[in-house]
This record gives sequence, C-alpha cells and structure tokens, in this order.
Amino acid sequence: MTAPTANPTTVDLSKYIEMRDGRANIRGRRLPVSFIVIDQVKNASSVTELAYNFTLSEEQVLAALLYYREHKDAIDAEYAADAKESEEANRKFQNWPK
Repeated sequence: MTAPTANPTTVDLSKYIEMRDGRANIRGRRLPVSFIVIDQVKNASSVTELAYNFTLSEEQVLAALLYYREHKDAIDAEYAADAKESEEANRKFQNWPK
C-alpha cells in the first residue's frame, strides 16, 4: 500500500493580509506582519496570546504567521533594515535636548 501523495495547497491570504508601502500588513490595520512574528519569537507567544495582544482574531494571526513562513526572507530583510535605521536614529539623537 502506498501513502497518498501530498499536494501543496495554496491559501489565499488576501482576506487577512494587504500590502501597504511595500510591506505586508493585517488588512484594515496598519499592523505589519513582522510585529506579530517578532512578538511570537521573542515571547514564545501562542496564537491566542498574539490575538489578544494585538486585538486580532486567531484567523488573522494564523494568516500573518503563514504569510511570514511563505515570505520569510523578505520580511526578515525588512526587519533588519528597520533595526539598522532605528539604531542610527538612536545614535544620531542620543544627546537631543530634552
């Protein structure tokens, strides 16, 4: 008896994910997918915790995590660029008058 062959299924995430300024965001929110992923990685947050923390449905969180899995390299590059820009701004304005 042979095992059934798994056919990859494509899931349309456009119900949950939209592109804004070249970045993936939760549809209808200005919430980047990368924010959800970062929270999950840093805090080992569950889907339920992420949904609560970001006031999203579990479906939205799952869509964000799936989108990240399918576009990991691009989102990781965006995050690295953002982190570098943030570090440069912190250095530049470190002694900014208060």
